[in-house]
Amino acid sequence: MRSFIVIAMFAASLTHAAWNGYTEDRTLELDADGISRLDIDAGAGSLVVTGASDSDRILVTATINVPDEDEDDALEIIEKKLRLSLDKNDGEARLEAFFDNSGWGWGDSPSVDLDVRVPHGLELFVDDSSGSLEITDSQSQVEIDDGSGSIRVVGVTSLVIDDGSGSIKVSNVAGDVAIEDGSGSITVEGVGGGVTIDDGSGSIDVNDVELDLVIVDDGSGGLDATNVRGKVINDG
Repeated sequence: MRSFIVIAMFAASLTHAAWNGYTEDRTLELDADGISRLDIDAGAGSLVVTGASDSDRILVTATINVPDEDEDDALEIIEKKLRLSLDKNDGEARLEAFFDNSGWGWGDSPSVDLDVRVPHGLELFVDDSSGSLEITDSQSQVEIDDGSGSIRVVGVTSLVIDDGSGSIKVSNVAGDVAIEDGSGSITVEGVGGGVTIDDGSGSIDVNDVELDLVIVDDGSGGLDATNVRGKVINDG
C-alpha cells in the first residue's frame, strides 16, 4: 500500500511539473429559446459538444491555457489576444473561442479547451482549427470544417465533415454522412441514410449502412465495407 501511495505521489508530481504556465476556467451561458443553430469558431484546443434532452440552455466551459508565462504576463496576453464570446442573433447563436495568433514566436501557443452542452436538436456548424473534436448525442444536423486533430461523432441526424488530417470515427447517424478527408483513418458505423467519402489517404472501414456507399476517391489505404444494404460504388 505504501509503495502505491509513493508511486501515485510521484506520478502526480511529474504531471504538475510537465505544465509550466497559466490556466483559467471561464463559463458562458445562453438561453436557447428561439435558437435553431449554433456556430462554433474554435482555435487550438480540444472541443467536446454534448447534447442533453433536459436542457434549454447552451452552457460553455472554457479552459484557457497560456504556456510558459507567469500569471501577470498571461493575463495581459488573454486581455489583448483572446476572443471568447457566446452571442445570439436572428435565431442563431455563435461561439467564438480562439487567440489571435499573429505575432506568436517559437514554442507552444495559447489554447482554449471547450466543453459545450447543448439542447437536443440544435443544429451545429463547427469551424475548428486544431485539436481533438468530439460531438455526442446532439440529435441534430452537424457540419464540421476541421484543420487537424481526431474527430469522433456519435448520435446525430446527419453529418458533413471537411477534414484536413486526423482520424475520423462516426457512429449512430440517422440520415446521410458525407466526408471529405485529407489524411487519417475513417471509421463509419450505423448510418440510416447513405455514405459518401472522398479520401486522400488512410484506411476506410464502413459497417451497417442502410443506403448506398459511394467512394469518390479512396486515395491510398484499404477499404473494408460490410453490411451495406444499398450499392457500394467505388469511383476511386
